[in-house]
Amino acid sequence: MFECPIPETEKDYVQMAHGGGGRMMNQLIREVFLKEFGSPEVGKQNDATVLPQVDGRIAMTTDSFVVTPLEFPGGSIGSLAVHGTVNDLAMSGATPLYLTAGFILEEGLSLDLLKRVVKDMAKAAQKAGVTIVTGDTKVVERQGGNGLYINTSGVGIVQHELEICPASIREGDAVLLSGDLGRHGMTIMSLRSGLNFGDQLESDSAAVHKAALALIEAGIPIHCMRDVTRGGLTSTLSEIAEDSGKTISLNEENIPVRDDVRSACQLLGLDPLQVACEGRFAVILPAEYANKALQILHSHPVSQGAEIIGMVETRRTAPLLLTGVLGVERILTMPTGMQLPRIC
Repeated sequence: MFECPIPETEKDYVQMAHGGGGRMMNQLIREVFLKEFGSPEVGKQNDATVLPQVDGRIAMTTDSFVVTPLEFPGGSIGSLAVHGTVNDLAMSGATPLYLTAGFILEEGLSLDLLKRVVKDMAKAAQKAGVTIVTGDTKVVERQGGNGLYINTSGVGIVQHELEICPASIREGDAVLLSGDLGRHGMTIMSLRSGLNFGDQLESDSAAVHKAALALIEAGIPIHCMRDVTRGGLTSTLSEIAEDSGKTISLNEENIPVRDDVRSACQLLGLDPLQVACEGRFAVILPAEYANKALQILHSHPVSQGAEIIGMVETRRTAPLLLTGVLGVERILTMPTGMQLPRIC
């Protein structure tokens, strides 16, 4: 005969009963999630949230986050989930409005750690001006969930007529990068390896939508935007170039990489152009607007380090080319594997 075990009395860790639909699950939802995500929509606790009508096209995205460790200098999996989803919406020129939050918890996860992650997520959402309107919680057995996974979906509104995609880029377009590369990936790597690359090294995780939308509000006809995440700048621009049928030519001297990140990459044999960021984006636009766009980006804290790093050309020997500091041009290819797994 099958019997359901009586829940343990231990209150410091996630238990299977927290996902069982009973009193412990209800208590977890109220004391951890509703406490921080206390919007009117979430407070109704319906199976679905009814959102108000909006004036414009709807943008929607979804993403999952599996970073290890769950907390790191500059953020946590909670703030990362908000930033990643908000940034994906912004790259289509959408104003982010709403998020969903699905949590997969591993049995044995510290409740104190979970509370810190949820609080960090709530603060990031508030700072970004988005509302978490619905969510879900599941619990899996020990060694079945890496502690904590988060899945999010985001909804935003598009109030312009631009078609921001690779097909829109043209020969002669300028390529801008919003800031220095590689800090998120190298921060995660330093924690896993136990190496110290400097006290100032922390993730660049941030919401970039205000800077990106400021370009559109200024009337700049953006052709393409993409946030620089897994695979780094190389993967991001390789994908855009391949999809567009053009070549993107970069100037290595203009690509910002902090000295501590560059040194860490050299020590570990990594290419900073292939290391993930979580608060950086590339924007491609007509060259005559490049300086104006640069001024706008410099006026926002998240993109104060923006630079013009290259241009779009007709298809040449490869989709992505890099001219090095010695003037030698080489082909950049999309990475075939992962330099750093579980970085977002």
